[in-house]
Amino acid sequence: MNARKLLLPLLVLGIAAATPARAADDDKVPYWASVDTDIANLRVGPGDSYRIDWVYRRPHLPVKVLRREGPWRLIEDPDGAKGWMRDLLLSRQRAGLVKDGGLIEMHAAGSSASPMLWRIEPGVVGMLGACKDGWCGFDTAGHKGFVREDAVWGTGAP
Repeated sequence: MNARKLLLPLLVLGIAAATPARAADDDKVPYWASVDTDIANLRVGPGDSYRIDWVYRRPHLPVKVLRREGPWRLIEDPDGAKGWMRDLLLSRQRAGLVKDGGLIEMHAAGSSASPMLWRIEPGVVGMLGACKDGWCGFDTAGHKGFVREDAVWGTGAP
């Protein structure tokens, strides 16, 4: 019976000690995220009382999270605009946006020697897969393949 009384506090203490380490990993910025809703407000400050500066109507738009303040995130969009957005409007799922500069090619594999599947216009948004050797998995509206990493905003280190 005494061993049980001693074991329970140690177990609780062990769980409590492990929790901050995991939370600290979640706090690291910058990181990539994507807009996770059909409509998302970008505010000039971290709170509902701040003016709305921009309204995004583009689900899966990639953003870079620069800072955290409570439930608010300071983000940067592909055009370089910065502002505050609620964490509930964002997903950690990686997305990418085809950069300006003309059509890019989507290939069947991560190589320019593989068959070309589609040409994608600048501004197209897609979900990113793993990136390796300069190529990333890319899925836009069910069209899946590989694109050059340097042709997409939202790849690499944030």
